[in-house]
Amino acid sequence: MAGDETRSRIAHLYRRAGFGARPEELDAAVAAGYEATVDKLVDLSVADGAWATMPAPTFTPPPVIAQPADEAARRAAQQAEQRANREEGRKLNQWWLDRMVLSTTPLRERLTLFWHDHFATSIQKVKEPELMYRQNEIFRTAGAGNFEALAQAVARDPAMLVWLDANENKKGKPNENFARELFELFILGIGNYTEADVQEGARAFTGWQYQRRTGAFSVLPAQHDSAAKTIFGQTGNFGGEDVVRMAVAQPASAPYITSKLWSGFARPAGASDPVVRQLAAGFAKDLDVGKLVRAILLHPEFVAPASRTGLVKQPIEYVVGTLRALNLRAAAAGNNLPQTLEGLGQQPFAPPSVGGWPQNYYWLTTSFALTRLRFASTVAARARLDGIASASVADRPAAVARLLSVDGWGPSTSAGLAKVANDPKALLTIALVAPEYVLA
Repeated sequence: MAGDETRSRIAHLYRRAGFGARPEELDAAVAAGYEATVDKLVDLSVADGAWATMPAPTFTPPPVIAQPADEAARRAAQQAEQRANREEGRKLNQWWLDRMVLSTTPLRERLTLFWHDHFATSIQKVKEPELMYRQNEIFRTAGAGNFEALAQAVARDPAMLVWLDANENKKGKPNENFARELFELFILGIGNYTEADVQEGARAFTGWQYQRRTGAFSVLPAQHDSAAKTIFGQTGNFGGEDVVRMAVAQPASAPYITSKLWSGFARPAGASDPVVRQLAAGFAKDLDVGKLVRAILLHPEFVAPASRTGLVKQPIEYVVGTLRALNLRAAAAGNNLPQTLEGLGQQPFAPPSVGGWPQNYYWLTTSFALTRLRFASTVAARARLDGIASASVADRPAAVARLLSVDGWGPSTSAGLAKVANDPKALLTIALVAPEYVLA
């Protein structure tokens, strides 16, 4: 049926461009049509309705320890700071989860999560929750704009400076960490730069510092190498901004970034994939991420079978999508939500490495499945299930499918749901761990 296919395509769109649609959202989107729904999702000029009810977190300034200080006083101050950071980190984690759950512009938060994975930075090393929040805001405010502007902002970001050891990058002793990851992971991809480019690029970033006392980015002239450098075949007295600009201008950059976005929203694909090459040609003209995302969502291959079955929900997507569908906030999952996400392998603000989180079948282990089941059982017990309970027992699996914006259930899942259809909570629990829901 044409109407069923439209509903299926738009449900897929919401899963990828947001975190899934609530039934009433999906009904309204089906009435509007696919292209109109894409236009609504990508219009990030409108304010997010969640902002008014989600004030920014507050943070404790780092302690100022008088010099000289005895060892006991220093240790006490450090322990107090660690306790404050742990508590503020927990609140920041829940704040962002709730932002994703409550957002009325879900693509904004979906892109924030995408860039957090792309420019992966972890609180485990950064330590200060406020720095992670500030980086998160960069992704939120600049993530759909010009890619070079985004990359320039990230290069100056204090969390990134700490994460990749910028304060160790000094004239005469350049530290290559940031320059290497900038080329390999953030802008170009492996094989599109030389070791000499990394070495010279590191020199250009010497003196870039995070000043903990002021919380600001600065360039220390005495630590900056101002001699000529040769990068990507060009020679000059380049600084870090020049390196970012030149890297983004390389022919490999647009296909690489396009491949990352296509792989995050549609299905895994490299820079040589025909669809990626086609989309990259448009992206290279203006580096407008928002326009690229719109082109991805409107591309015929985005709704093709290979894309519809091409991704597995990452744990954050799974948890947020479930809470959105059930109209629950993060607190409804109980105090163990951080442990749940840790058990699922994906804590916000804590990617395992600068390479970000794995994709797809990595998330389908037995251990992760058991954690999903415990989470599903917890939220099913706290959700309002009137719409399911009021349906006849025979119609309840279909009612759950509507609640979760799932097209329908395969034979194995249908058989399992039929066995517990007389118990709405058990029915929802099984549905939340079914492959039809876990696959993105």
